[in-house]
Order: sequence, then C-alpha cells, then structure tokens
Amino acid sequence: MSLYFAAGSSDTEFSPDQAKAALFQALDKLGTPKKVLAVPPDFTRSHSMAGQLTEYAWKYYGDALTDVLPALGTHRAMTDHEIQAMYGPTPRDLFRVHDWRNDIVTLGEVPASFLREVSEGKVDYPWPAQVNRLLRDGGHDLILSIGQVVPHEVVGMANYNKNIFVGTGGVMGIHRSHFLGAVYGMERMMGRADTPVRRVLNYASEHFAAQMPIVYVQTVVSKNADGQLALRGLFIGDDGECFERAAELSVKVNFQMMDREIKKAVVFLDPHEFKSTWLGNKSVYRTRMALADEAELIVLAPAVHGFGEDAAIDALIRRYGYCGTPGTLDAVSNDPALAANLSAAAHLIHGSSEGRFTIRYCPGHLTRKEIEDAHFQYGDLNEYSAKYDPHKLKDGWNVVDGEEVFFISSPALGLWAYKGRFQQ
Repeated sequence: MSLYFAAGSSDTEFSPDQAKAALFQALDKLGTPKKVLAVPPDFTRSHSMAGQLTEYAWKYYGDALTDVLPALGTHRAMTDHEIQAMYGPTPRDLFRVHDWRNDIVTLGEVPASFLREVSEGKVDYPWPAQVNRLLRDGGHDLILSIGQVVPHEVVGMANYNKNIFVGTGGVMGIHRSHFLGAVYGMERMMGRADTPVRRVLNYASEHFAAQMPIVYVQTVVSKNADGQLALRGLFIGDDGECFERAAELSVKVNFQMMDREIKKAVVFLDPHEFKSTWLGNKSVYRTRMALADEAELIVLAPAVHGFGEDAAIDALIRRYGYCGTPGTLDAVSNDPALAANLSAAAHLIHGSSEGRFTIRYCPGHLTRKEIEDAHFQYGDLNEYSAKYDPHKLKDGWNVVDGEEVFFISSPALGLWAYKGRFQQ
C-alpha cells in the first residue's frame, strides 16, 4: 500500500502546471500499464478539478488510456457539451456510460451482521458490493479513481471508495447504502471521515476489491479570496491514507463552523450543475445544521425542472414528497415500490426539514403545485432573484432591506454548521 503524492494546506493554490506535474510525478511511480481506465466524477462535480486531472492522465498515458467511465451513480448520462466543457480535448470516443440498473457485477456481500453493528441496529440487511462490469472484466491493469473529497450527506465525506461502489455501483448497493446513511442520521455523519456507510465501503474494499488495481486521485477544492476555485490539496495513493489526508484538509477548508445560527439563508443553484431537486437539495443537506428553528431557506433554482435524475425515482419523489422521517418510513413499510428503491426513500428523508425550518424552492421549470405537492414552500424565481440577487450578494452574511441574510453561491463546495448543533 502506497501514498504516491500528498501535498496541500488551507492556503495552497496549485496552478494548472503544478497540478499536472504532481499527477505526473505520482504516475511515474506506477510503471507502464498497458490498459488504463479512468473513473472521474460527472458534470455535477465539475468544480472538483477532476476534469482537468482526467485530461492530464490522458496526455500522460496516450493510447494506453482506453476507457473513461464517469461515476454517474444514479445520475443521467453526460451530454457531449458537458464532456467537452469538463474534460477538454480528451477524446470523446473514450467515454463510457454507467448504467446502474443493468451493467453491473457483484464482487461480494457485506454480511447483515456487520451492517446491524455499524448502524446500531437501525438496519438488518446485507450489502452487495456492486461495480460496473468494466472495472472487473475490462482487463485494465490500472484504474484511476479521480475525485473531490468534500463533506457529504450520505457517507460523511465524499469520494475514495464511494466513487467506485456508489459512483459505478448498482441498484441494490446504492439503495441500501443511501438508506443506511439516512436512518443512521446524516447530521451525525456529515463532515466525518469515519461513518457507518464508510465502514461498509471499507469492508468491501478490503474483502472484495483488494486485487483490483485502483489508485485514488483525491482533490480538495475551495474558493479563494477572489471567489475563484482553488485546488488546495492533491492526494494520490492506493489505500485509505490518501483519503484520510484529503478529508482532514477538506474539513479545514470546506467546513464553516458558525458561531451563531442562520435565520434566513439564500442558496443559489448554478443552472449548469443543478437541474433536479435530487442534486439541488444539497442546498438543504449542507445548510441544515446551521439553520435555526423556524428559519427560512430560500433556494434559487433557475434550471431545476424535475425531482429525480432517474425516471422511476422521480415518480416516487412526486408521489410522496419530502415528508420527513416518520412519513417516509411508514411509506417504505406499505409501498413495495418505495421499499425497492431505498435511495429514493433516503432522499425523501434528507430533503425534509422535519418541520424544523421552511424550505422555499424557487424553480425555473416546476409549477407551484409540483413544488407544494413535494412539501416545499413555493417562491417565484423572478421575484426572489430580484430581491436576493445572486450576482450581487457575497458569500456569507449580507443585509437585504434591513434583514440579515446568509448567502451561499455553491452548496456543493462545503458544509455549514452551528457549532452547538454540530456538537450535539
């Protein structure tokens, strides 16, 4: 087990040339693989810097890089425009589409007893370690798993083996891992590297994927003083150390611990990234620990036109809406369709305020009825964008018409928590 490169700090800013040189330095230590598979994130993580690193990997390996499999998870396939925007000149014909419902294999099964133990008895089912068949059967002698470590609602901190077992995972694995995190409590996990879901993924890595030639390329990204994305850290290795080092830095640069609670928050969902509440509810997940009781969360969502990235899950979200934990668990008990799609159930829990604060969605392409049927409050996008102009507000505290407002321009980049609530 090796750490091939590790550097970064809260004020580090890798230039493109420095990032390229660091990656090449690490790849020099891996010999000369004949067939390489890259597994980067999809366009919903375009801020991860992983697109550029994938391009650099192609420039390093040339024809030996035979496949690029974006880790879609349940997300829709990337468009040609998104591929070009994220991966630059990397050849289009290298890209494969992950089909989480069909194109998967099961490497092994984490026993129910293990899940029962790590969940404190909240779940009692086994977990299949599923991946896209290309990872097992593609004949690659190097798999580069590239992605950003950042606080995450399902697993605590994103990336590392989540990129493999969820990003290229299958139906049952994705459903059961999401549900485990939801019933255990995302507020107990976000911003933490060691969580029940991560322990399940680590079990799978150790028992079923140890012989797979995976090397992890982990980025840590935050905005600099000018509001521009900065690569703060780069950690490359074939075991958990690169993830742990990245997670330690991510907590420093992506986790804003608040001295006081937020009574009104405004979150902007970039139209290039967020087209569904499945993705856009990062506005809810990442702020919930900072919001006061009876606070208002206003979500400016100009491109949101649906609920799920997957048609079946979209239909379930529309059927039940974000009804909170008791209502969701009751629905799981009574509706076989929801019980068969536990990631949708988990998402319904994640996206609810549990009645503690108001979520006011201002969508570009959903009606008032659709929003209210999903148990959100509705806001007119033009009206709220005029009052809370995302192009004029600065990240952090603002005063609008004499009212204090906390603005977040990119919820995917961080986690916000009131220190008293996080400690609880």
